[in-house]
Amino acid sequence: MTFKKIGLVLLLALGVVAFFALDLGRFLSLDYVKGAQDRFAELYAQHPAAVLGSYFGIYVLVTALSLPGAVIMTLAGGAIFGLLVGTLVVSFASSLGATLAMLAARYLLREGVQSRFGARLADIDKGIAREGAFYLFTLRLVPLFPFFVINLLMGLTKMKAATFYWVSQLGMLAGTVVYVNAGTQLARIDSLQGILSPGLLLSFALLGIFPLIAKKIVDLVKARRVYAPWAGRKPRKFDRNMVVIGAGAAGLVTAYIAAAVKARVTLVESHKMGGDCLNYGCVPSKALIKTATLARQMRHSAAYGIARAEFTLDFAQVMERVAGVVRAVEPHDSVERYTGLGVDVQIGRAKIVDPWHVQITKDDGGTQVLATRCIVIATGARPFVPPLPGIEEVGCLTSDTLWGLREQPRRLVVLGGGPIGCELAQAFARLGSQVTQVEMAPRIMIREDEDVSAYAQQALQADGVTVLTGHKALRCEQVGEEKFLVVEAAGQERRLPFDALLCAVGRVARLQGFGLEELGIPVHRTVLTDDYLQTVFPNILAAGDVAGPYQFTHTAAHQAWYAAVNGLFGGFKKFKADYSVIPWCTFIDPEVARVGLNEQEAREKGVAFEVTRYGIDDLDRAIADSAAHGWVKVLTVPGKDRILGVTIVGAHAGELLAEFVLAMKHGLGLNKILGIIHTYPTLAEANKYVAGEWK
Repeated sequence: MTFKKIGLVLLLALGVVAFFALDLGRFLSLDYVKGAQDRFAELYAQHPAAVLGSYFGIYVLVTALSLPGAVIMTLAGGAIFGLLVGTLVVSFASSLGATLAMLAARYLLREGVQSRFGARLADIDKGIAREGAFYLFTLRLVPLFPFFVINLLMGLTKMKAATFYWVSQLGMLAGTVVYVNAGTQLARIDSLQGILSPGLLLSFALLGIFPLIAKKIVDLVKARRVYAPWAGRKPRKFDRNMVVIGAGAAGLVTAYIAAAVKARVTLVESHKMGGDCLNYGCVPSKALIKTATLARQMRHSAAYGIARAEFTLDFAQVMERVAGVVRAVEPHDSVERYTGLGVDVQIGRAKIVDPWHVQITKDDGGTQVLATRCIVIATGARPFVPPLPGIEEVGCLTSDTLWGLREQPRRLVVLGGGPIGCELAQAFARLGSQVTQVEMAPRIMIREDEDVSAYAQQALQADGVTVLTGHKALRCEQVGEEKFLVVEAAGQERRLPFDALLCAVGRVARLQGFGLEELGIPVHRTVLTDDYLQTVFPNILAAGDVAGPYQFTHTAAHQAWYAAVNGLFGGFKKFKADYSVIPWCTFIDPEVARVGLNEQEAREKGVAFEVTRYGIDDLDRAIADSAAHGWVKVLTVPGKDRILGVTIVGAHAGELLAEFVLAMKHGLGLNKILGIIHTYPTLAEANKYVAGEWK
């Protein structure tokens, strides 16, 4: 705590102590005010400005210090100044005092609360930014909520002081008028309880609910306004309860859930069932990584006691195996399977023509228009190709087009140091390509902690990848048959020769061609949705990569439940999408898996934490598997076993993480994990041992 804060605390404490030590509260009693009413009235008649100023200052001081007596001060204002002047002076004084109390609480307490509950406070701040004024207004209208408690609690949020002031003044106005008016009849009041009858309390409560009702009305008005241009297009009968556009992870699960509750649902896919994950992402990349890992193990067979393991790597056969794996998984996402589940699957291109109609254009040119109660946009994302000069002339691969290769590139340049770039760079290096990885940021896997990035870079370099961080791609060049990527670092240009260039710099949502522009559905990098995954049209929702904020297959499937339920039943009950516990894994070797906060995110959000770390090099099973490397790192609330986040680096880290995901989702701490019997010898024992290190 700084000297300024200590000084303010001492000053506030001195004021409170003086109030009670000198028994100043006796001047803020009903009996005292009633007895001195005539004397105060006489003083006001003789010195109106001085009395008004003194009263205003005392009222501000009482409320700023959260001292008992605000109600008596308000009654006194009515008794001395009358209804009009009393209401004005009390309204401004109480609002100013409340604002000062709020600011003092923010200055003294927010930093400490932020350090302990930063993640939760961030969520509260988001809610305050959206609807804080409504809720503050409601709290101010209902006198059942203590005046000073509201001031202190709002100080812990990021609500602007100006907003707090005017909302408080407006919200307290009705109560101020009631109490000031009661003060004008001070001689008839025998107790404070007599001011608010049960009927008046009920009236205030109903008045307090008014902003919430008003908000619902405003939402309905907004909805009517957004639907107004299409009002004449709404059908009386619907062909479908739901139409889902896109048969990737989000679309498939949405359609599955809708069919499970016997809804009439149509799923439209323009290309391949299963989307990017099955055809271009998760499945083929893991198949390639498996072969690459086997190739490395055979090259290093001596480490396993096998003196010499000879093999011939046929890249075309490797890629055929990858294609075979995709074909083996395809039935899980096939037209036949989903038709059997009760989903009407249509292969064609969908376009939303109005909020209730979807036009499907088939490959043969035929069209069909379906009337539907709700629509779910699940069109996914595509690889982003940076607009580098010369890139179209030299050509580049992406995670979509890579799988058509049958001839192995001798020299491969990978542009991008994120998960996709790292996984494919290592895999191709293990298969025998000369791989150079280019990343503009100072380190690869920038979202992870620095120790994780450094370890990942060492692992890639050990497999022969040349990792160039802090290098910016400028342009592509071709001289004869030779192709180059020109990069710049520290003001110096460098030419990197390649036979193939792989762009892995991220993915962008598929937003064009589905009618979003014509309907006026706002888009940025994704379709803009609310907490319920609804667009500006409540019956049109979005899920998966096209909605964000994550681009994982499992989060797309997670969002799909909310899209399906809110789309079908949102008129009765809606559910906010929950992103509180989201795991992910980068499948390099060793794997990097994470859930919740890591150290750099915790620091950025101002969350206090303790770190517990267990080295997997000490684990019996890891030693037996010649995989004795990596660690389990757990962030916990200081002094408690509540888990804030976990990062695991090591063999099968993605599998090991599941125990922590379960624990965080259901509020289980490290003590619970420590009390669980883990099979010996397994890698999963690392989770118990890190809990033991914490203990």
